[in-house]
Amino acid sequence: LGGLATAIALASHGHKVTVFEQTATLGEVGAGIQIPSNSSRLLHKLGLTPYLEKHVTEPESIKFRRWKNGKVIGLTQLIPSFREIFNGPYYVVHRADFLAALYQRALDLGVTVKLASNVVDYDSERPSVRLEDASVFTADLVVAADGIKSPARRILLRDIEKPFEKPGFAAYRATVDVNRIRNDPKISWLLEKPNLNIWIGDGRHVMTYIIGGGKSFNMVLSHPDTTDPSTWDQTSALRDMVKEFQGWDPRLTKIISLVEKTLKWPLLSGSPLSRWVSGRVVVLGDAAHAMLPYMSQGAAMAVEDGVALAQSLSHITSSAEISKALSIFEKVRIARANKMQEASLLNGTLWHFPDGPLQQARDAALVPETKGVPFSHSPNQWSDPATQMWCYGYDAEKEIDEVWREEKSVRLRGSL
Repeated sequence: LGGLATAIALASHGHKVTVFEQTATLGEVGAGIQIPSNSSRLLHKLGLTPYLEKHVTEPESIKFRRWKNGKVIGLTQLIPSFREIFNGPYYVVHRADFLAALYQRALDLGVTVKLASNVVDYDSERPSVRLEDASVFTADLVVAADGIKSPARRILLRDIEKPFEKPGFAAYRATVDVNRIRNDPKISWLLEKPNLNIWIGDGRHVMTYIIGGGKSFNMVLSHPDTTDPSTWDQTSALRDMVKEFQGWDPRLTKIISLVEKTLKWPLLSGSPLSRWVSGRVVVLGDAAHAMLPYMSQGAAMAVEDGVALAQSLSHITSSAEISKALSIFEKVRIARANKMQEASLLNGTLWHFPDGPLQQARDAALVPETKGVPFSHSPNQWSDPATQMWCYGYDAEKEIDEVWREEKSVRLRGSL
């Protein structure tokens, strides 16, 4: 996702772009993904709206529910608030549909996409990439959006690379055919309005929303797990998932019982890197800043990265200035990504209190938002006014432009 978004942003600025994709066919493992306002606004500017509009769902709200009985304890109103305040809707979509939209938009902009092209080495000075078949491709700039297991990060940033932080969580991902939910009056109410619903409890939460043009009910079930993922038995994942949420809201466990297959995924958070650039190679997306999904901002950060990189390059007039553009990009984006990583980790604490004083204090602080009473702060980061502004109101292009203006102003003063 991040690689294609970056390719689109660069091509939109007139750059000639080639994407190397290791898989022979484009597909996306997983199910639902969120496109928050800070990302949807950028995607619209990149011309993605016609490619996405048939596939996205726009939830009315996010409802946080008590684990035991489903009582609404927190509420973030998305419609019309996010469109009006942040000039961008809050969408959910199937990952495969999102990827297909990005791919087609990239092709329409003239981006060359080479499938079955596995990059095995990077040269940051030339700069170039070497493929598995020994062919070498050179360019003015190499962008490595090669994911959480990034070879580029390992090769180019090995002196500062740190092991992934293991917060001790894993997630089951699954979808349920909405017709199976619609036919059960005890749970069919979940389909009446396209809301995000999040049940939160001791060390666990379940996030649900509708994707696939209203055909699929997406579920992400987070739970504690400190075991080595290489030892997991995926054949028992369905049974283990049901067991993890025994005793929760009966309506939720009913939906869980409808799941026919699931996959268990480790949740990892990348240790903050002090730099993303080596010569004329830059890493971005999960390769640079993998984060827990608890702010639903992982893909959005990759989109911001791509747009910010293209915007920084738009300030230069020759390839000799690429290093300066990368330096400004790196400075701006590291600060942004680190802050989002921290917010994601914080949600992993706030959502998972066991019943007791901390849980009761959190729930009491959430009461105003559920009653429509004005409030100045909230432990629900989706509703908290200050968090909303820095998270969803962030303008990736503007932030880059401001740093460039500061740099030019300093140089101008120095020449006087």
